[in-house]
Amino acid sequence: MDRRKEKPSPEAKALSLFLMAHKSIDPIYKEQSKRMNRLWELVLENDSRMKDYIKEVQKLLASHGGYAVVLEKTVKYYIEKTGEWKLKGDDKFSRDAQEVADKIMKK
Repeated sequence: MDRRKEKPSPEAKALSLFLMAHKSIDPIYKEQSKRMNRLWELVLENDSRMKDYIKEVQKLLASHGGYAVVLEKTVKYYIEKTGEWKLKGDDKFSRDAQEVADKIMKK
């Protein structure tokens, strides 16, 4: 199988981390995470599924309050759990998350 080397969007990354963090809190998050992972696998196998994946990411993000809310809840969850935000990177999600983490840590 020839798998594509596609990277998820910042929104998809935020949603994925949010769902992973909260899946032990509510089974609905676990189911949403599984569904998104299955859709992503399909995207990697067949580019024509990307529109469906993006549509589902946007729908779930909206249902959880949007990108900024999901990002903040995710960063806050990990800071409360570990005492710090450890994820580093140069992508948009990492920069946005670090900005949120800096604000939370200053409080």
